[in-house]
Amino acid sequence: MQTTITPFTLAAWKAERTPGVRRRQFGWLGTSPDFGDIRVIWPALPHIDSHIATEVHGGSIPAALYEVRGLHVELMDMPTLNRAELRVGDGRVQMRRNRWASTRRGRSLRMTYLGDGYRLTAIDRRSYTLTREAGAEDPGSTIKVRQAGTGKNKRITVEASGRVLPADVSLAVLFAGVDRAVLTKRGAVRATFSRLFGFWAETYS
Repeated sequence: MQTTITPFTLAAWKAERTPGVRRRQFGWLGTSPDFGDIRVIWPALPHIDSHIATEVHGGSIPAALYEVRGLHVELMDMPTLNRAELRVGDGRVQMRRNRWASTRRGRSLRMTYLGDGYRLTAIDRRSYTLTREAGAEDPGSTIKVRQAGTGKNKRITVEASGRVLPADVSLAVLFAGVDRAVLTKRGAVRATFSRLFGFWAETYS
C-alpha cells in the first residue's frame, strides 16, 4: 500500500469541435509515476439533457464519476457542488457541506467513503486540498492540487503527504473537473446573495 507518492502533473486537454455535438469536452491528462496514466474528463459521455458529469480513469486508481442532474445543468460548463452524486469504484460517496459557514474549513466539502472521512478545502479559486482523516493506526493523507498556467499551458500539479490510497488520488484529481467556487469566501458570498435573491423573487412574485 502506498505511503508517499511522487508529485505529478496533469496537462490541460480539450476535444476537437464536432458538428452537432452541443458540449465540447475538456480535461486533465498525464501520468503519475506511482499510479500510471490518469484522465479527468468533463462533461463525460453520454451527453444527455438535464445531466452533466465529470469522470476519472487511471491505470492503478479506481474510476470515479461525479454527476449533477436537473434542468439547471443546461447552463453549466462543468458540474458544481450542488445536487451532486459521486461514486468511486462500486461505492457511493456521501457528501455534505455547510453553506453558511464563515471560515474556509467550515465551508469544506465533507465526504465519507468506505468508512473513511474526507475533507475538500479551498486554498484559493485555483488550488485546494483533499484530506483523509487519520485513524487509530492510519496517519491519513493530505493531497494538494494547484492549477497554474494559461491557455494550452494550463496544468495542475498534485503533491501528497501521509499514507496515500488509490481512492485518495481519484477523489483529489476529480475535483479539478468540478466548479468549486462556493468553497472560497468570494464564491460563498455570491452564492448566498443568489439564494436570498431567489427566495425574495419567489416570495414576492
